[in-house]
Amino acid sequence: MDVISRDELWAMAHAERAALAEDLAGLDEAQWAQSSLCGLWTVEEVVAHLTAAASTGQLRWLASVLGARFDFEKHNDRQLAKHRGASPAETLDRFRAIIPSTTAPFGHTAAWLGEVVVHGQDIRRPLGLTREPSLEAVTEVARFYASRDFTVSSRKASEGLRLEATDGPFAAGTGPSVSGTTLALTMAMAGRAAYCDDLTGPGVAALRGRI
Repeated sequence: MDVISRDELWAMAHAERAALAEDLAGLDEAQWAQSSLCGLWTVEEVVAHLTAAASTGQLRWLASVLGARFDFEKHNDRQLAKHRGASPAETLDRFRAIIPSTTAPFGHTAAWLGEVVVHGQDIRRPLGLTREPSLEAVTEVARFYASRDFTVSSRKASEGLRLEATDGPFAAGTGPSVSGTTLALTMAMAGRAAYCDDLTGPGVAALRGRI
C-alpha cells in the first residue's frame, strides 16, 4: 500500500471542496434549506460547518470549547452561526474562500479530508446530485475510518466485520463480510444509515444496527 503524504491529502481535500462548491453554485433557495444527512442540519448549515472547521486552528478551537464549557453541541452551533452568511450566496462565498485552507483544529489530515468527503455526500444525496468524490480520496478516508475512531465512531461500527470495496483496493477487518463501493462503506462507517441500502453481505445487518 502506497503511503500518501500530508500534502497529497490536503490536495485531495482542496479538490473535493472545489467540486462541492461547483455543485452548490447551482442550488436554489429551497435546496439550500433542504435537510441533509447530517442530523438536523440543513444543506446551508453543513456548508457553514465545513467553513468553520477549515477556519479554526487549535487555539481558537480550544477557546471555543472552553467558552461552551465542553458542550460540543453548543460549540458547534456557535461556530456554525459565526461562519454562516446572511444569505446562501454569502455562505457559499465564505466556503469558497477556505477551499485552499490547510487549517484544522487538531488531529490527522485524513480526518479533515473525511470531513469534506462525508459532508459533501450529506448534501448531495438528499438533493439527488450524482457527483462522487475521487476513489483515491475516499479510499484514504475509508482506511483511516477503519483504523480508528476520531470525529466519528467508525472503527467501533466496523469492528468484527470484513469490509470489502467492489470498486477499489480498500479492504479491512475480519468477520462477516460487508461489500459495496468504497464510498458506501465509508459513509456507513461515518454513521449514515442510508448507505447501508447500498451494501450487501451477511455483516450488513450488524453494521446497520450499530449506526
